[in-house]
Amino acid sequence: MDMIKDTAFECALIEIISKGLPLVSHPYAAIAEQLGSSEAEVIDGIQRIMMRGDLKRFGVVVRHRQLGYRANGMVVWDIPDDRVKEVGHCLGQYSFVTLCYQRPRRLPDWRYNLFSMIHGQDRDAVAEQVELVVEQCGLQGIDHQILFSRRCFKQRGASYSRRQSGEFGSRRGTALSG
Repeated sequence: MDMIKDTAFECALIEIISKGLPLVSHPYAAIAEQLGSSEAEVIDGIQRIMMRGDLKRFGVVVRHRQLGYRANGMVVWDIPDDRVKEVGHCLGQYSFVTLCYQRPRRLPDWRYNLFSMIHGQDRDAVAEQVELVVEQCGLQGIDHQILFSRRCFKQRGASYSRRQSGEFGSRRGTALSG
């Protein structure tokens, strides 16, 4: 592709993928059909956009409640600073841990420095999973709390739109270079 075709193709590709991937067995082929291209060209286009840094993340927004996961527990951990990396890796190996990240303590009010999100069909299931990681990651005696969510406000990915200049930007104003 030449530069002009490349840019037009990538702009159209960004418009399509920012609305979400089609829920079919071959989503890139479905996108290719919309663009009049091939599945390989779609995959290459996404890779080019990401390699340039125009698209920082490409991920999935899972609507866990629609899948039957009604209990969502943010587990906050008071991990000794010299063990955070080790414990984070241990927690991250479990498929039921969907997020795991370190945050600074906010002493004296908030001593927790490691956060992990666990989804379950009910609160008992989440509590059982927490006990499993406590045992298997050697976290006996480590202070932690499960903070269950009460309400889901919003779940969506970034939204990009074409500006008057022709380039794309998120609704927060971060421009995608072109």
